[in-house]
Amino acid sequence: MATLQDIAVSAAINSLSTIAFLVAFAILRLQPINDRVYFPKWYLKGIRGSPVSYGSLSRFVNLDFRTYIRFLNWMPAALRMPEPELIDHAGLDSAVYIRIYLLGLKIFIPITILTLMVLVPVNWTGKTLELEQFKNLTFSNIDKLSISNVPTGSKRFWAHLLMSYVCSFWTCYVLYKEYKIIATMRLEFLASRNRHPDQFTVLVRNVPPDPDEPVSEHIEHFFCVNHPDHYLTHQVVYNAVKLAKLVSKKKSFQNWLVYYQNKYERNPSKKPTTKTGFWGLWGSRVDAIDYYTSEIGKLNEEEDAERERVISDSEALVPATFVSFKTRWGAAVCAQTQQSSNPTIWLTEWAPEPRDVFWDNLAIPYVELTIRRLLMAVALFFLTFFYMIPIAFVQSLANIEGIEKVLPFLKPLIEKDVVKSFIQGFLPGIALKIFLILLPTVLMTMSKIEGFISLSSLEKRSASKYHLFILVNVFLGSLIAGTALQQLKQFIEAPTGDFPKTIGMSIPMKATFFITYIMVDGWSGIAVEILRLVPLVMFHIKNTFLVKTDQDREQAMDPGCLDFATSEPRIQFYFLLGLVYSVVTPVLLPFIVAFFTFSFVVFRHQIINVYDQKYESGAAFWPDVHLRILIGLIIAQILHMGLLSATGADKSTTPWLIAQPILTIWFHKFCKGRFESAFVKFPLQEAMVKDTLERATEPNLNLKAYLQDAYIHPVFKGGELDIPVAIDEEENNPLVPTKRNPHGGSKHGSEVSPEAHI
Repeated sequence: MATLQDIAVSAAINSLSTIAFLVAFAILRLQPINDRVYFPKWYLKGIRGSPVSYGSLSRFVNLDFRTYIRFLNWMPAALRMPEPELIDHAGLDSAVYIRIYLLGLKIFIPITILTLMVLVPVNWTGKTLELEQFKNLTFSNIDKLSISNVPTGSKRFWAHLLMSYVCSFWTCYVLYKEYKIIATMRLEFLASRNRHPDQFTVLVRNVPPDPDEPVSEHIEHFFCVNHPDHYLTHQVVYNAVKLAKLVSKKKSFQNWLVYYQNKYERNPSKKPTTKTGFWGLWGSRVDAIDYYTSEIGKLNEEEDAERERVISDSEALVPATFVSFKTRWGAAVCAQTQQSSNPTIWLTEWAPEPRDVFWDNLAIPYVELTIRRLLMAVALFFLTFFYMIPIAFVQSLANIEGIEKVLPFLKPLIEKDVVKSFIQGFLPGIALKIFLILLPTVLMTMSKIEGFISLSSLEKRSASKYHLFILVNVFLGSLIAGTALQQLKQFIEAPTGDFPKTIGMSIPMKATFFITYIMVDGWSGIAVEILRLVPLVMFHIKNTFLVKTDQDREQAMDPGCLDFATSEPRIQFYFLLGLVYSVVTPVLLPFIVAFFTFSFVVFRHQIINVYDQKYESGAAFWPDVHLRILIGLIIAQILHMGLLSATGADKSTTPWLIAQPILTIWFHKFCKGRFESAFVKFPLQEAMVKDTLERATEPNLNLKAYLQDAYIHPVFKGGELDIPVAIDEEENNPLVPTKRNPHGGSKHGSEVSPEAHI
C-alpha cells in the first residue's frame, strides 16, 4: 500500500521525468537537422522547406540563442489555431479527438472543485480508520480523505449521495451539449466538404451468383434496372492479396538495394555483401547489389504473372463491388435502403473513402465473416479473463512483499525508505504499463481477422476490445484482486458479519495505485509522445544510409497519426477513474485534471505540426466515445451504490441511488435517438443541395473520369487494366440487354467485358 510519502516520491520522479522530456523536446525541435521530425505535416503540405543555413555548422545546430529563451513557446502556439482552421488543416476526426480531452476538462474541473470543498472535510473528520477494530487494515494518510474514513451508518453519507447525483447530472449535461455540438459540426463538415469519391460511391457486398452472367455484368444490369436514372459505373473487387504481398516484398528489396548502392557510392573500394538467408543472418555470402537486383527481377516476373492471372481468372473476382452514381442523392438512396426482398444479398453501405479501404478484407466471403467474428469473440473472452493471471502476477512482484519473497537477498536494500518509496510509488504503475505494450497489436490483428473493410472500422473495433480489456483487467482486476490480496489478513480475521464493512473500506484504498498509474501513463507517457524518440532515431538512420534525393528524404519522414485504437480507450480509463473516485476519493481528481490539461496541449501540437491522418471519417467514432463514457458513469453509480450499502450507510440512502443507472440508460437512449443518425446516415436534403449547387457551378463536370480509378486496388494502379465504359447519360431506353434478354435497347452489354471492370 503506497503511503503519502510514496505518492510524493512518485510525483517527484514523474514530474522531473516529464519536465526533462519537455525540455529535451523544446531544444531538439529548434535544431535544423530535426525539422522534418517535429514539423513533418508542413513539409507534406508543401508549406515548409528546409531551414536556411549560413555555414556548415548551422545546417545541424541552431546558433540563434535568442530562440532558446522562448523554447516553451510551442505551448501557446498549439492553443492559438482556431477550431475552424484546425478542421481545415487536420480534418474533423483530429479536431473532434482533441475535444475528447476538452470534454474531460469540462466535466472534471467543476467536479474536482466541488468534491474537494464538500467531501474531503466530511471524510477527513470521520476518524473511522483510527478505531481499534480496524488496526489490521492496511491504509495510508490518503485513505483518511476517502469514504472509508466515514463511520458506519453515519448521516455523512448523505453528502456522498448528493455529490453522486450532482456528478451524474453534470456529466450527462456536458455530454448532451457536446454531442449536440459535434453532430452539428459533422453535418456542417459534410455539407461544406469538397467533392470526394466516397460521396458518390456505395459498397455492395454479398452479390448473388448468376449462372448466365459473369459477376461484373450481373452487377451492372442489376443497378441499371433498379437505379436507371442514377447509376454511373462500378468497379468490381479482385482478390489481390497475393499480388499485394509480392508488391510489398519488392518494395522492401528495392529499399535494401538503395541502401547498398549508397553504401557502395560512399566507399567504392569495397563492394557490400549480404547473406541470402532470413534477414541476412545466415546462408551463403553474395554481392549485395547483384543479389537484390536479381531478386527484384524475379519478383517483377512473378508480379506480372500474378497480375495477369488475377485479371483473367474469373475465380479471382470477389462478390463485392464499388458502385458509383451520378449524384450524391442517388448514392444516399442506395446506401440507406434495402435493395432486394432477400435481406441477405445485395447489401449496401456507404463506401469508405479510398485511402480508408482495407483491401485485404474485401476478398473475404461474406458468409465467412460471421464465423470469423464468432471465433474472435470467443478468443477475446479467453484473452480478457486469462490475461488477468499474468497481470496479477506482475503486480504482485511490483511491491515490497513480492520482491522480498522472490529475491530475499535484496531485503536490506528494499527496506531503505527511499527505495521503498520508489517501489511502492512508481514500480506498480510502470510494470502494468510495460505489460500492456503488446496488447493493442494483438487486438488489431483480431479485428483484421474479423473482416472489417476500412481502417476506421478496424480502429473502432480494436478500441472497443481494448476498452473492454482495460475495464475488466486494469480497473476491475486491480480494484478487486489487488485489494483482496492486500487486505487478506483482515478478511481472514474479521467476523463474517464484518466482511461487507471491510470490503467497503478497502476498495477506496486502491486509489493510491491508480494515482501512481496516472502519473506514469498520463504524465510521463504523454511527454514521451511529444518527444518522438523512435521517429527521431529512425529518421536520422534513414537520412544517413538511405537518402539520396529530396524525395528520399520525404519518404524517410514518419509523421505518424492518431492511434485511435489505443489512445481513445486510454482516455476512457481516465474518465472511468474520475467518475468512480469523484465520490470515493476526491483527491485523485486533480491528477485526472492534470492529465487532460497536459494531453490537450500536447496532442493539439501534434495534430497541427506532426500527424498526417490516414483517413477522414467525419468524426464517425463519436457515438462510441459517448457510449463508453456513459458505461463508465453507470459503473461508477453501481460502485457507489455498493459502497454505501457495504459500509452500512443509512438504509434510506441506497434506494435513492438505484434510480441513477436507470436515468443514465434513459439518457443514452434519448441521445441515441436524437443525434446518432447524423453519424450513420446522410440527409437526402443535404445531398440534393450539394448536387444542385455542383450542377450550377460545374455544368461540364466529367464525373465518370473523376471516379473511374478511385477504387482500384493500389497494386493495379499504373497497370494495364481497362476502366468500365461510361454510361451514355443521354440514353433513355429503359431496356437493358442481358444474356437472358439480348434484344434490349441499351448498349451496356455490347461494349463491356467482364475483364474490363475493376
